[in-house]
Amino acid sequence: MTAEGRALVPAEPGHVADATAAAISHARGGISNPVLGMLLFITSEVMFFAGLFAAYFSTRAQNRPWPPAEFDGILNPLSLILVATVILIASSFTCQFAVWSIQRGDRRGFIRNIGVTFVLGILFLLLQAYDYSLLFGEGMTMGSGPFGTTYFTLTGFHGAHVFGGVLMLGVILYRGMLGQFSARHHDAVEAVSLYWHFVDVVWILLFSVLYLL
Repeated sequence: MTAEGRALVPAEPGHVADATAAAISHARGGISNPVLGMLLFITSEVMFFAGLFAAYFSTRAQNRPWPPAEFDGILNPLSLILVATVILIASSFTCQFAVWSIQRGDRRGFIRNIGVTFVLGILFLLLQAYDYSLLFGEGMTMGSGPFGTTYFTLTGFHGAHVFGGVLMLGVILYRGMLGQFSARHHDAVEAVSLYWHFVDVVWILLFSVLYLL
């Protein structure tokens, strides 16, 4: 049979299925759109927080003493904020456990770990809000000079990012309970986990700069 004749012979279904699977596998070999989009977004957020940190250090260098005498010792690293920090760090671990669970096809483990991450994120926000109330009670507010302004700006923007991450986790948890994720389809889970790890790292930097330096 000639080449033209062979070209007219219909392909067998099995061969079509194999070719389709190979094409899908090849297409999935690269980075997925949700993950790529999140990485680009995180890159922009890195530059945003870098600007905030630069403004903080510039303000700190121009204002001595730091903190002002009336607020000396008000930011105690061994206070309630340390508990909030431990909670946020723990949530990053449970979030990664959720990713590993869904990659294995363990939907129950995924839902359990992402649910714990969701709750820990809410706890962090509640503890931060309570810590704000304690600072307000000590007379430290957004209008308390450069010290108060920079502190509440940095932690406030981070808190807003954590709130956004909690919303993402809630959506992922809801979709997971509907069975929309599997070992082959979990790109959105990985994207949200990257964002959550990012806000965790930013908080570690904030805690170190604001409470320890």
